[in-house]
Amino acid sequence: MKLYGKDTSSIPPEWQPLARVFSALGDEHRQRILLLFDKGERLNVSQIASVSTLARSTVSHHLKILHEANVLHSEKIGKEVWFWINRSWLEETFGNVLDYVQHNC
Repeated sequence: MKLYGKDTSSIPPEWQPLARVFSALGDEHRQRILLLFDKGERLNVSQIASVSTLARSTVSHHLKILHEANVLHSEKIGKEVWFWINRSWLEETFGNVLDYVQHNC
């Protein structure tokens, strides 16, 4: 489908990472998980599950999706995996969207 000369059948390749971020953040549970992090804070699955209504396995599933979308970084230390917000990636991602809106809309 073309709309005003634009191909809308697929998103441009440079927007595909954006799509993963938006998809990951489209779930209310993942939004709540993201809101648990204070600036610079690292949390593990147990800490997140302890304040969530979700089972630990479900929290792990949501963390995996956020990690795969680059919304979260992670590091395994001992037996625990610690997660923190990938602030630079999110700033770049949302900056690209804002730039597009400012220059094309």
